[in-house]
Amino acid sequence: MSTPSQIDLKSTTFLTDGGIETDLLFNKGINLPHFAAFPLVENPKHADVLINYYQDYLELAKSNDTGFIIESPTWRANPDWAYKLGYSEKGLIRVNKTAIELMKVIRKPYQNDIEPIYISGCIGPRRDGYAVNAAMTSSEASEYHQLQINALKDGGADLVSAITMTYINEAMGIALEAQKNDIPVVISFTVETDGNLPSGESLESAITTIDEASGGYPLYYMINCAHPTHFIDKIIHGSEWKHRIQGIRANASCKSHAELDESTELDRGNAEELGALHTSLRKHLPNLQVFGGCCGTDVSHIKAICSHIFEPHNS
Repeated sequence: MSTPSQIDLKSTTFLTDGGIETDLLFNKGINLPHFAAFPLVENPKHADVLINYYQDYLELAKSNDTGFIIESPTWRANPDWAYKLGYSEKGLIRVNKTAIELMKVIRKPYQNDIEPIYISGCIGPRRDGYAVNAAMTSSEASEYHQLQINALKDGGADLVSAITMTYINEAMGIALEAQKNDIPVVISFTVETDGNLPSGESLESAITTIDEASGGYPLYYMINCAHPTHFIDKIIHGSEWKHRIQGIRANASCKSHAELDESTELDRGNAEELGALHTSLRKHLPNLQVFGGCCGTDVSHIKAICSHIFEPHNS
């Protein structure tokens, strides 16, 4: 496990994976009750599927000479969702640790070819990733997410990443709990088509509020589960706060969260257009270094992004 000072994000560009849940569900035909991928890490039948999934992205990082962040498939592995899937508290701790152990197995063959590779323990929202329901205070969020943060740290994650945060207090609680437990943390917000969080709070307010409360503890901030067209205007007109955004994990689709929630088929969007938009994002986000995907994306989308942000001979 790494400390914040041991994680070097300035020396290279990083890739990460795409939308694991939508890829497994729609492209690989694996049933995911409650949209949860984490039970697969304990299912021998699906071990090779997960390994092959991550290997596709690692090969892309290898060919483009980038670093890589392996995000564990634990977005749903918190108490509320785990209870719905029949997990006890002990079982939940076990599966989070098992997920990190699997990420270590996946990382090992690539350590001589890709430098660095960090393992991130993925933390998702307590409730819906598209809307705010029964919001917590930051103290309540800190207490709620403590179990998963501790399990991921004990399992050997280099950092934890809070993905698809819909309001400030839950994200702040995770940041403060990670700080208390001395593990690096990344905070990633989702936004609606107006560029604001589902809570109505702005990206600027979210980032500055958490930085003020934590003394700037998060390694960096990301935006995920939104198409670049939803937030690019906010970025273009942003000021100092946008320098803290170092990662983008965009959706393939331009649809709103409400539209995606009602979709029965996968919207893969336009991979080339998505890739081209990352050229603009890189222009307006001077510290953007981490590139991946979210809902509807697979390795072909990340490959398209690479073709636009790297020199032709590296793509």
